[in-house]
Amino acid sequence: MKIPKLRIGNLIAEIPIIQGGMGVRVSLSPLAAAVANQGGIGTISSIGLGDIKASANEYVRTAREALANEIRKARSLTNGHLAVNFMGVLTNINDLIRVSVQEGIKMIVFGAGLPTKLPVLVPDPSVSLVPIVSCARAAKIILRMWDRRYGRITDGFILEGPLAGGHLGFSVEQLKHPEDYSLEKLLPEVLEVIKPFEDKYGKKIPVITAGGIYDGKDIARMLSLGASGVQMGTRFVCTEECSVSQEFKQAYLDVKKEDIIITKSPVGMPGRAINNRFLKDLEIKGKMKISCPYKCLTVCKADTSKYCIALALLNSYFGDLDHGLIFCGQNAYRVNKIYTVKELIKLLLDELKEA
Repeated sequence: MKIPKLRIGNLIAEIPIIQGGMGVRVSLSPLAAAVANQGGIGTISSIGLGDIKASANEYVRTAREALANEIRKARSLTNGHLAVNFMGVLTNINDLIRVSVQEGIKMIVFGAGLPTKLPVLVPDPSVSLVPIVSCARAAKIILRMWDRRYGRITDGFILEGPLAGGHLGFSVEQLKHPEDYSLEKLLPEVLEVIKPFEDKYGKKIPVITAGGIYDGKDIARMLSLGASGVQMGTRFVCTEECSVSQEFKQAYLDVKKEDIIITKSPVGMPGRAINNRFLKDLEIKGKMKISCPYKCLTVCKADTSKYCIALALLNSYFGDLDHGLIFCGQNAYRVNKIYTVKELIKLLLDELKEA
């Protein structure tokens, strides 16, 4: 089969694969550039790049400088397509979005909140704006809002299902029955909702599916259902180019299916993670000591939170898993080898062709 290209706004990727933006510091320049060099879209995560022990003013500055530095490093490694991922609950999100655009990023991925002011922050039509949604209702709300307020629509959507890693856009109750919210069910609903807006503006709104996409067969299935491409995160953690510690990668290689759980994040959202010593100790202790010189997430309540999620994710990045949170997708237990990005993408494309 001929592998379709992925068109998002003015971007045309040679293969329909986006590498997901994973914080804290999981998706940095080496990984994003390696994916871009293979014809996909590489994503740098803007989350958790600053010095979390710094004062408020220093945190904003260090986060801004660190993101600009990652973009520049990625640009030195590739001429391919790069995106930057943001969470709507970041306190300094507007500052980070502005620096990304200033550094020449042409695709903004926005999750964990409704991007109500994104077109104002990024009025340049050459920059593709791609919100992450978990249902057709959210997609419709965003499209209606942007159409009414700004006379424009999104350049695409990433539809993230309940099998994704990290923070999830579903309730704990919904996650007990993930089959009711499968991508196979959600995708047709989203495609139906966006069609009137595609007709009105005379352009296609590509939908990229994410969450539980593991191999080429999954990619083929999503494309056959009408998706324009897929986003994959978990598969790219165990690559040579991913910047996390070897201990972090080994946790993926060692994890069993029953060790992957849904945990409640300090920011009030459910998240999928490995049930390691850190989470088990947390169950016993109930609450960790928190020092918060700067509130990096608008929804975090440091005085009542059980632990600092930024610090816990940072600990895992550095290899201190006994004090670290390890986010992962539902299929992390299937990972059994560390590849180069080139090897992994070749494998995925070979499987896609066979499927």
